[in-house]
Amino acid sequence: MKFSAEELSIIRQADAIIAGKITTTDFITGADAARSLLRFRLVAEPGESFCMFFLNNQNGVIAFEELFKGTISSVTVHPRIVLQRVLHHNAAAVVMAHNHPSGFTNPSQADKLITERLAQVLGMIDVRVLDHLIVGSRDIYSFAEHGLI
Repeated sequence: MKFSAEELSIIRQADAIIAGKITTTDFITGADAARSLLRFRLVAEPGESFCMFFLNNQNGVIAFEELFKGTISSVTVHPRIVLQRVLHHNAAAVVMAHNHPSGFTNPSQADKLITERLAQVLGMIDVRVLDHLIVGSRDIYSFAEHGLI
């Protein structure tokens, strides 16, 4: 899906408004809550972008960060950096998200492998991985809803 310059400007303005509204009073109680916070966040990115919500014990948002930027078809995720950011925020749980600029939200084998690997690494320090969301042009795929987490 292509966006005009004017549409991109509007999407970026909406994203800035939403980003400014994400506070520790927001709670991620399921995929729908995360979807509402991500809807405009990643859809207009020209390349893949990997982000995380860092959550407290009650799934309240501590922080939201874009950790890695990639190309039109992939993003390299470094578990060591993810672990550093989780420890920095003293997070008890996380929700991961990345976009597919192609618009299709089906997870690739690489998406499944990195999700499994991060869940394993973070599980060693008792950090729960609640979901991994893939943002496409029309839909957001939830690993949790599909039994992959």
